[in-house]
Parts: sequence; structure tokens; C-alpha cells
Amino acid sequence: MDRKWKWVLSSGALLVIFLGRMTTALEVPLDPKVLEGLPQPPTITHQSPKDFIIDPRENILIYCEAKGKPHPSFSWTRNGTHFDVEKDSKVLMKPSSGTLVIDISGEKAEAYEGIYQCTARNEHGTAVSNNIVIRQSRSPLWSKERKEAIMVQVGVSLVLQCRPPAGLPPPIIFWMDNNFQRLPQNTRVSQALNGDLYFSNVLLDDTRNDYICYARFPHTQTIQQKQPITVKVLDMDAINETVAAMYNYTNNLFVDSPSGERRPSFMAPLGRSSTQMALRGGVLELECIAEGLPTPEVSWYKESGDLPSSRMSFHNFQKTLKIADVMEADAGDYRCTAKNSLGSAHHTIKVNVKAAPFWISAPRNLILAPKETGILTCRVSGDPKPQIAWSVNGVPVEDSPKDMSRKVEDDTVILSDVQTGSSAVYQCNASNEFGYLLANAFVNVLAEAPRVLTPPNNVYQVITNNPAFLDCASFGSPIPTITWFKDSQTSILNRDPYVIHNNGTLEINVAQSLNSGKYTCIASNNLGTKENHVYLEVKEPTRILAQPEYMVVQRNRKAVFECKVKHDPTLIPTMNWLKDNGELPDDERFLVDTDSLTINDVTEEDEGTYTCVMNTTLDQDSASAMLTVVEEPDPPTDLELTDQRERSVQLTWIPGDEHNSPTQKFLVQYEDLLHQAGVWHNLTEEEGTKTTAHLDLSPYAYYSFRVLALNHVGYSQPSQPSRQYRTNPAAPDVNPTDVQGVGTEHNNLVISWKELTGLQSNGPGLQYKVNWRQKDVEEDWSSETVANASKYVVSGTPTFVPYEVKVQAVNDYGNGPAPEAVVGYSGEDVPMSAPESVQVLVQNGTLAEVHWEPVLTSMVRGRLQGYKVSYWRERSLHQAEAQQEEQQVLAFSGNRTDGRLPGLKPYSLYTLNIRVVNGKGEGPLSPNHNFETPEGVPGPPSFLRIKNTNMDSLTLEWGPPQDNNGRLTGYTLKYQPVNNSNELGPVEEMTFPANETTITLADLKYSTRYKFYFNAKTIKGSGPTITEEAITIMDEAFIQQPIVDVVKVHPIGSAFTNVNSSVVGEEGAVISWEYFGPDKNVYVEYIVENSKEDWTKEFVNGSSGSQTYLIKGLKPGTSYRVRVVVKDHSEATIHSTEELVITLPAMKSNQVDLATQGWFIGLMCAIALLILVLLIICFIKRNKGGKYPVKEKEDAHQDPEIQPMKDDDGTFGEYSDTEDHKPLKGSRTPSNGTVKRDDSDDSLVDYGEGGDGQFNEDGSFIGQYSGKKEKDTHEGNESSEAPSPVNAMNSFV
Repeated sequence: MDRKWKWVLSSGALLVIFLGRMTTALEVPLDPKVLEGLPQPPTITHQSPKDFIIDPRENILIYCEAKGKPHPSFSWTRNGTHFDVEKDSKVLMKPSSGTLVIDISGEKAEAYEGIYQCTARNEHGTAVSNNIVIRQSRSPLWSKERKEAIMVQVGVSLVLQCRPPAGLPPPIIFWMDNNFQRLPQNTRVSQALNGDLYFSNVLLDDTRNDYICYARFPHTQTIQQKQPITVKVLDMDAINETVAAMYNYTNNLFVDSPSGERRPSFMAPLGRSSTQMALRGGVLELECIAEGLPTPEVSWYKESGDLPSSRMSFHNFQKTLKIADVMEADAGDYRCTAKNSLGSAHHTIKVNVKAAPFWISAPRNLILAPKETGILTCRVSGDPKPQIAWSVNGVPVEDSPKDMSRKVEDDTVILSDVQTGSSAVYQCNASNEFGYLLANAFVNVLAEAPRVLTPPNNVYQVITNNPAFLDCASFGSPIPTITWFKDSQTSILNRDPYVIHNNGTLEINVAQSLNSGKYTCIASNNLGTKENHVYLEVKEPTRILAQPEYMVVQRNRKAVFECKVKHDPTLIPTMNWLKDNGELPDDERFLVDTDSLTINDVTEEDEGTYTCVMNTTLDQDSASAMLTVVEEPDPPTDLELTDQRERSVQLTWIPGDEHNSPTQKFLVQYEDLLHQAGVWHNLTEEEGTKTTAHLDLSPYAYYSFRVLALNHVGYSQPSQPSRQYRTNPAAPDVNPTDVQGVGTEHNNLVISWKELTGLQSNGPGLQYKVNWRQKDVEEDWSSETVANASKYVVSGTPTFVPYEVKVQAVNDYGNGPAPEAVVGYSGEDVPMSAPESVQVLVQNGTLAEVHWEPVLTSMVRGRLQGYKVSYWRERSLHQAEAQQEEQQVLAFSGNRTDGRLPGLKPYSLYTLNIRVVNGKGEGPLSPNHNFETPEGVPGPPSFLRIKNTNMDSLTLEWGPPQDNNGRLTGYTLKYQPVNNSNELGPVEEMTFPANETTITLADLKYSTRYKFYFNAKTIKGSGPTITEEAITIMDEAFIQQPIVDVVKVHPIGSAFTNVNSSVVGEEGAVISWEYFGPDKNVYVEYIVENSKEDWTKEFVNGSSGSQTYLIKGLKPGTSYRVRVVVKDHSEATIHSTEELVITLPAMKSNQVDLATQGWFIGLMCAIALLILVLLIICFIKRNKGGKYPVKEKEDAHQDPEIQPMKDDDGTFGEYSDTEDHKPLKGSRTPSNGTVKRDDSDDSLVDYGEGGDGQFNEDGSFIGQYSGKKEKDTHEGNESSEAPSPVNAMNSFV
């Protein structure tokens, strides 16, 4: 054993928890590897029942199986004596078994009846079986008997006895007729438990000659038949006394039993009370059969308690009470009551419950180690109390050898200080008059080292917060002690959250992730130690995070259930969807995704409860939601018309299916087949809970009705129309509406109305009777009757006078109700006169009031709508010529006599006129009326410019106001300095006459910002002020008018105002601005215009208020873009001014142009001449190179295309390089001074001036000459000009 574990187990410092030594809990394991070689006393494993009824036609099979180590041998006793199986050739014992097979062919089964007992023994003890009683089943025949007819009077009670022969087991009784049909039974006729047939009272219909009792014997499957019984029922009131006396004398006529109506009495059991015994665990059947007329009804109750409803049942038409699994509490008095209309009868059955012996605690096998103590307990109960007898190896204890280690005390055997070899089998026999119990229990004395039965390296997986059970099944004698360790710890797990059970299992009540790891269990006793390792993995639980929700979906739409799950990543999840706890329908409309279920085109069949189930190998979680499918309700059906009257009818209907959405209302519509066939109109609405509607109808209509139902989804389809319902014609109920009298011409009156509908006509021949008369004039009504019209024109009326008009509906059945008169007016005409006495009251320079006399009503000639005032400005009063402006018109509604004219201009001449307006048009204009407005304050000066800014002076220039609004009296100028903190200095004020337009201000402070305020004034006061600002410059010596172009860009912020710039000298510029932001990181940035370089940045003190900054070191004659920016701590721009473009003046130059100087030109010519001389020498040396031995090398590889050439002067003697006759092709000198090679590769480099070629000591050219020649030869000659130093110069210079 590992030395570490020895130290742990032996260390006294550790608190070791040993399992309690429960001697009765140790059992031999079923593992074959453990059983192999382990001694064990016999144990009976299978035996036949105590009472064994055999079929005489089949062999007898008596079971007796046992186990043990070594395997036990078997023997039998019969009727208390040894049964020698080998001597009887008909008896065979199965190999390795105690089961007997008795061949009874040719023998009588009775010969083998008796009490059998099996004995199984080996060297460690003897076990015995129960006493098995073997009996042959019997089905005896009925004894021959002659049955005479039974004659009974109508109404008496009757019992037909069966009394079958005694069989084994008892037969099953039933009554049938000759046709093998069961006789009908009811509350009047029924079969008792003993098989007799009881009649509570007989009827004439009970007469028959085939009352036959049958007995079926179940083991032999035979049926025995009793002789048929004949019953004749007589009606004694229907026969004479002589015949009755003859029947009474010659036949067995039961006249003692009453035949008339009577109270109930009991036929079985007899008397007022009886007693019955039942055995515990059996079935109690109580029976009460009563006679009487009328037939009584039977009922039951228990006098001292309730009937056991869960175990009881009624049979045989309440005449039998059956109680299953009888208990001691079922003892008591049971009362049955028979009752009919004449009275009742009672019978009490006293039930006593007895009990055959039954186990409370049967003895259990013991495995003990030497020197240990054990107890066998045999606890039984029964009524009467059972007697207990102990045996050892089948021999009564009192007859067995004395054993000082054994002590018997009633139901207990105490074994102390047992020794090796004292194994035995003990039998406990408990018996009373109702039966017995026999139990075998062995005591096996073993000395075994521990064995761990749990497989090694088992991996247990459990979900967090669930209990974990780690097995450590072991076997050993003495019983091993179990200890547990986790990982590399040396401490024993004996505290929370760990619990060690008696069987060695380690329980963790609430497993957490920290409990994961390797566990070691150690089983030890005094004979050795064994260890085993297991592993625990605690997993995260599976949880549904987003559960499906209850959904109400319209039919043919889509339903989506979400089911988002979280699970342990090491477990493989499986998502299943269920519908009503079953599988989803096999339908392509159901789409299962990773975390959702989609149902397309939902139908009513899809309704139900949907459950998402997420399973892993360890746990699962589920969530459910219902789907309700709704749609428009079905249309109502079965429309019926009831309570039919002249002007009303009642409509009833049956609602259609609501489709899970309650009906909110019903809409009743009608169709008038007479007036508007095919058009349905809404008539009335009813609540969704109603199914009737009272409908008010109109005369002279052919009605059809239909009903629509409305729920949350919408309206149903219309119902089928009702049958047609016609109403009779009548006079009109209403007259036309919207009656008006309005003239369209000055001499007519148009009377109009809204015609009645066909349904309102109430009958045929609809016409309109039109009546009119002038109001307030004594004259009769004029009338006219028209048809199919909605207006009537009355001509020849005076202009705009009131008329009373009315229109009445009439038809062939009479007139409508008397109409009410409506006042209307004949036609209007344009007014005939203009307002008079026009006066204007001028309030101020911008407002005037106009007054006039109203036009007489008779001259208005219509409905007065108001007056229109037209006015316009002729000119300003300080202008001689008229400059008429656009005319303005103001309308004053109603009978007004005055109005206000706002928005006038001061010091102006205005003209106005007035006219009256009615419904026909405008009247004539009043004469023009002129009025003047007084002076007012002037408008602002048209401009204010600042120019000629110097160190201490500047010039202001301004323009007069566009609107003088009077005579200008002068101008007012105010100005004050503004410092860097935006504080204002003292104000200076100056006034100027109206004819001045410029002023120069002197004695100003240099480099100072000034703010100017300027306005004009008249005698009425000063006009609005305009303002400007300017800065005096720093030094007069640098004053120069800047060329400033301001380029607008989108500013980032609005923290800067009044940004200006000016040029100082040739290399500087001044930037000024006002800043009102909180940030202090202010920079002036500038960049050369159109440059791609970065902005140059200079830091400025970022205080608020007005600031100026001088930029130095700028380049003269250059344009710059300048801006002021504010940056944050990350150098990001948060505010910026508009960009200013500043152009500095060019610097005056005193430098001399070098290219025009004579000495420079001479120097350049000398250099050119020197180069020319060098080139001539180069070409002379090159021509000599043609006669060098390199020619011989080229002759060996001469290109056939190269032919010797002759010029006009003669032939070269030895070799002439064709290249020498070829001019240098097309080289040009670009303006930048570099030589550009055009189409030709010829250059001095090719001829030794560069590249890989070199000059030899004598000046000849060597190197890659042949290659160059060959290349150039292939290019061919393009010119016949001979090479010359001039050409070479052209290619170089």
C-alpha cells in the first residue's frame, strides 16, 4: 500500500470518521468476481406455493432452487418422512437443482398428494423450503335428481338453489337457459354469492322451464350442468277457487309467502344481525338480499366510521359490498338497509378481522467476522398472536447441539464472539390457526480483506447546486471503514458540505464548480486496505434566458416563438419543440431554428401549448407558451323574422364561430329590392351578446336583411339574406329637408330642397308641393306641385325682399306632415351709391383713422357685406414730383362707419376712396380724399465706412438715410475705446449738420480699438443707430494699405468676432480679433496660399476680449491664408475664425541680372570653345581605332550584311567602319540641360565615353566594340552625312 495512505490512516492527529458497524447491513455482493471463491451457506431462491393444486392431466412440477458456495445438494420429505426420489422411477430431480418432476402418466395423481418440503445443504449450513401441500384438482358431477315444477303465485319471493358439488378449487357459478344465454338479472332477480338465484318477487314473465345452474371448474376447464328447473307463476285472482284448490292440493304451491304489496324483509342473511370473519389482506364480501313488493333498493353504511372509498366497490345491484385488502380498521358493524315505498328493513353484519402471520421484520442474512457479534430478528404479527419457533440447519434449536455463543430470546437470536467455521442457516417459523411464515437467514462467518467494487476512474458529472453522489461500494469482513480524500489533500472529507453514507457513498449536498476534481476513497479493515479514484465534474446548469411568450395570431399569418438558452459549453445541447406535450406535426410550415420556432400560414389546427425543451446529458430546462389563432368570426346563420308588424319586425340569428376572439357587435344591414336592388345599407347595431334586433321599417319597401359579426380581427362575411319582407304603402312621414330660398337674379327667387329617397317616399306618385309668399305682406300663399325635382324658380320678384317658403311631400296615399316655413330672399343687385362724408383723422406719422356715413339699406340692394377702403402714397412731402406707390385695400365687414389705416409712412401725401360691398358686388367709389402724415424719426444712415487708419487718426464716411421721414436736422456720432478685456472707455460725442458726409478724427490712441455709434435725426428725434469698429495701427512708418481678400469658410465655432488684418512692412502682418471662449489654447495659424504644406502654428495668450498679434518673417510678394483657432488638450480644433487671405507687397530689388553681364557671356564662350577642342581630339583618336587588331577578330565573325563602302574621295585600304560614315542621329538638348536620347542609341557612351568601354594606353578603344558595331549596323544608315566634330557637339551640348 502507498506509504502516504499508511501514514494518513495511522496518524493520530487526523480525525478519521469510520462508518458505523451495522452487522445486519452487510450483504454478499452479486458481482460474480466477488462471489467466486467466497463461501456462502445455502439460500432458497425459488419454490412452489404453499398450496399447490395440480391438474391430474399434466405432470407434477415442484420447484426448489437454491444458491450457495459450494453449490448445495437437495433432499425432500413427504408427509414428514424422507422421500427417496431415486427409488421412484416416476420422480426425477433436475440436475444442480431440487426441482421435482413427477410423471403421472399411467398413474393416479392422488398417489402423489401430500405435504412436501425441500432441504438445501452444503458444508456451511442447511436451508429448508415451505411446506408445499400438493392436491389434485377435482370437478365432480352433480348427483342425479328429479326436479318437479315449482308453482308460485304472482308477487311472492322465490329462491332457486344451485348447490353444486364440492370441487377443488371451488367452481364458478352462473345461470343460463337452454340456448346457453345468461339469464337476465336486475334488482329484482339476482345471483347470491353461494350461487342461488333469488327473486325478490316473481312475475308472470318468470314462467319458464330452463332455469339451469352451471358450474365451471377453472383448473380442469370443465363445466358441469344441473338439471333444468321449471317455474310456473300463477295469477290466483284469474282462476276459480276449485282450480286453485286443486293446484294447492296436488302441487307444491307456496302459499305461505305473501303475494301482495308488502314491506321489505331479508332473504339472506336471515334475522336482524349476523357475524362474519375476514382475514387481513384478503377480500371481504358482505351480502344482503331482500324480498318485497315493490322491489326494494339496498344501501350500505358502517355504523362506527366511514366506508373505505378507495378500496370498496358495490356489486350485484348494490346487494354486495366488497372491500379489498382488508385491514384491522375494517372491523365493525355494517348495516344494510332494504327500502321500498311501504317501508324499510335493516340487517347488521358484525365483521371480525383476523390475521394470519405477517412480517414486521424478517430475519436477514448476516456476514460476520470472527469475534464479532450479530443479531437475527424475526418480528411478526397476526391475530391470534403467532408462535415463533427457531431452527438451526433445519433442526429445532432445542434439539440442536448446544452452542454457548448462541442465545435465543423469543423472536431474537443473539450470536456473540462467533468463531470461524460456525456458519449456519437459521429458520424462523411463525404460525397461528390461519397460517404460518417460514424464513431462512444464514450467518456466514468470513475473514475477507477489503475489496472496492466501484469501477476505477469513474467520472461523475453533476449540475451546479445539485447533490453529487460518488460511489465507493466495498466488501470485506470485518466491514471496511471508508475514508475520502480530494485531490492532493491529506485531510479526510468529514465536514460540510460532505456527507459519508453507511454504504461508503460520498455526498456533496450542493455541488459547486470548486468541488470539481479528483477524489480518492479508501476501504480498510484489519485485514488490509484498498483505494479507488473517481472524478467529479460540476457543470453549469441549462437555463432558458428568453422564454416563448403567449401569442395571439391571426389565421394565415406567422407565429414566432423564441427560446434562447444558456448551457455549459462542454455539454452537447439538444433543442426539442413539443406541441401539447407531443411531437410537432410533420409539416413544412414548422421551421425550427437554433433558438426559435416559426409557424408559417397559421391555421386553427396549430392552436395549443408549445414547449421548448433543452436537453443535455445531465439536465434540461423547458418553457411553454400557448398559441391562440384568431380570425374573423363566421357569419351568423339561421336568420328568422318574427313579431311581424306594419312598421317593424324582429330579426333573430345564430352567431357563428368566434374563432377565439369574442364578438363585439353585430351589424344589421338591409336591401330595398324595390328602390335600390343590390345596395346594402346599415340599419342598426347590436351588442355581441345579443342575437335579436328590433327593426323599425318604412312603408312601401321590399326588405331583405343580413347580419355581420365583428370581433377584434374584423367583420365576418355577411350572413345569407333573410327571406323578403314587404311593407304596405302610406303617406309620407317626412318632408324634404334643407329647404332654402335664394335669388340668383335681381328679379327671381330659387326655392331648393333635398329630395326624399325612395325609402322615404312611403308610396308611389311622390311629388313636392312648393309654397311661397312675400314676408310681412298681406297676401295668400302661392303654390306649385312638381315631381322629380329639387328646386323651383319664382320669377318677377322685387330685388332682395324676404319671402316665406315651404315644401311638402305628397304621394298617392296622402300628404306628408305640415311643413315649417323658411325665410329666404329674392336676388340681389349691385349697390347704387357710395359712402358720403368721408373724413380722415391722422393720429401720427404711421396711423390714420377714416370715417364715413353708411349707405342707405335701400341703396345697398342686397345683403351688406361691408366696406372697402383703397389708399395709396402719392409722394414724400419733401419731393416735388409724385411717385405713386402700389394701392392698398382694407376691407371692413358689417355695417361699419370707420376704420384704421396702419403702416403709413411719415411726412407723406396719401389718397383714399371708399365703396360699399354686397353679395352681388361692389358699389361706386366715393370721391378721392387726400391727407398728409406728419414728420417722424429718420431711418438709419445708409452706410458708415472707416478709412485712412493711422496711428492716432482715422476718417469716417457715411451716407444719408434712405427714409428721411421728414427734414433732416443733422447727425450724431458717439465713439469710445475698447480695451483687451472688452471694457469700454469714456464716450465722446459729436454732431454734424445734415449736409456733411465725412469727418476725420484726430488725437486717437495708437494700436487701440474704437467703437463708433452713428445716427441721423429730425425734429421728431434721432433714428436707429449703426455701429462700426476700427483699430489704430502700431507704427506709422510701416503703414501700407493691405491687399486683403477674405475667403469665407465654414467656421467650427462662434467664439470669435470682429476678425481683421493689416500688413506691417514687407515681412509682417497684424491680426486682431475678439474672443469670448473659456479655452486658453489660442493659436494663430498661417500657410502659403495653394500650398500643400502643414499650417505654421504660433501660440497666443488665450485671454478673453480683444487681442492683436503680429506675424513676423513672412515672404514679400506672397499670399497667405491666416486663421485664429482654439485647441483642446488633444490638439483638436474646437473653434476657428474665418480664413483671411493676406498678400504682402513685393520687395524692391537692387540686384543685377547676371545673364546680361559681358564678363559672364565671355566666360561661357571660353568654356564652350574648350569643350569643342576636346571633342575634336576625341574623334581623331577614335578613327585610328579602326586599324587595330580588333579588326582581325571581327573578320572571323563578319556579318554578311556588312559590305565595305567607298565614298567619293576613294576607298579605305584595310577596313572602314561603317559606323564612321553614319551621322549621330537626332539628339536634342532639353531646357533643363540634360541630354535626352531619342530614337538612336548612338552616343559618346557607345564609343568609349562611358559605360563599360575603356581607352588603352595608346588611346585606342577596346572592350565591347564588336557588340556595339553589330548593334548599330543592324539599325542601318539614315543619313549620308559624314561624321564631324560639329555633329558630335550637337549631340553633347
